[in-house]
Amino acid sequence: MNELDELRDWDTGAPPLDDDTRHRARVRLFAAMNDSAAPVRPVRRRPVLRIALAGTVAAAVAGTVLVTVNNGDDEEARAKPPGNSAPSMRNVSARAVLNGAAAYERKHEKTVAPRDDQYIYTKEIIQETEKETGEVERHVDENWRSVDGSKRSWVMEIGKGWWAEPLKANEGMWPPQDWGTLKKLPTDPEKLILSLLHKTGPNDKNDSLDEITDQEWSDIHFSLAGLLKLVPVMPKGLRPAAYEALGMVPGVKAVPGQQDAKGRTGVAITYDDPTQQGPSFGGFFIFDPETYAFLGFRDTRTSGDGKNMKTYTQLSYLDSWAITDKVKQRP
Repeated sequence: MNELDELRDWDTGAPPLDDDTRHRARVRLFAAMNDSAAPVRPVRRRPVLRIALAGTVAAAVAGTVLVTVNNGDDEEARAKPPGNSAPSMRNVSARAVLNGAAAYERKHEKTVAPRDDQYIYTKEIIQETEKETGEVERHVDENWRSVDGSKRSWVMEIGKGWWAEPLKANEGMWPPQDWGTLKKLPTDPEKLILSLLHKTGPNDKNDSLDEITDQEWSDIHFSLAGLLKLVPVMPKGLRPAAYEALGMVPGVKAVPGQQDAKGRTGVAITYDDPTQQGPSFGGFFIFDPETYAFLGFRDTRTSGDGKNMKTYTQLSYLDSWAITDKVKQRP
């Protein structure tokens, strides 16, 4: 008997691989096949912030740009298998959820064309529960960000606000906050991934997604999560592309049964980073399980250290946004 035919007909009783698992296996198989022949690519350490300074890297940035967040213990951060009570969510994949979110966003997103001299106002609601005492605090963060980044912006984080000065010449930060830089990001998911990989545009190298290493995927996820988490308002087409790009990252997965700040139960997207132990940046992105509309974030925050360290479960969502002519002008 032909052994290949016998192997092909063998039924293990396991469900078929989803797109994410197939892609991850293909990436690692490609790397293994070429490991002996190809030169070793240097492993780049993940920066806390990526800030381009005309070819150099800056070490400090003011404002609410990417801050490494502790997402809690391993048991909370790791995906739990779907229970029998949710058969409709049993076989959902992260890519299906994120592609659905992208489709929903394209259908419902509003076209924004602010002037450079205006401000983008956002109102975010944050609910924090202290792990040991169960004490709940609610914060309202209102932000006014300069559209072109040339003026002082007012930013808030967990109820505390401060003035963020404009960036100096040749300074930049990730994720970008000024509209002009955001508009330059590709709205094609694959080109967006390559743009984040190289930081100098998607066409400077003839790369395939299959050639991206685990460490590079980890950095790409870090950048995409920061973009989606810290930039509430984007140019048309960018958020859907970021959702689709996030769905291409090996290790991103769907976790059903997660509640948002309003008590709604949705399906969450989180990330298992193969390059590090413990939780990764980004927490949980929660979506409606039927429409895939974005509901909000779930994350874990710590304050203090040693015996004085406190851990908070943080639920947040964007309540409203608008364009204003002046800083601290309410719509």
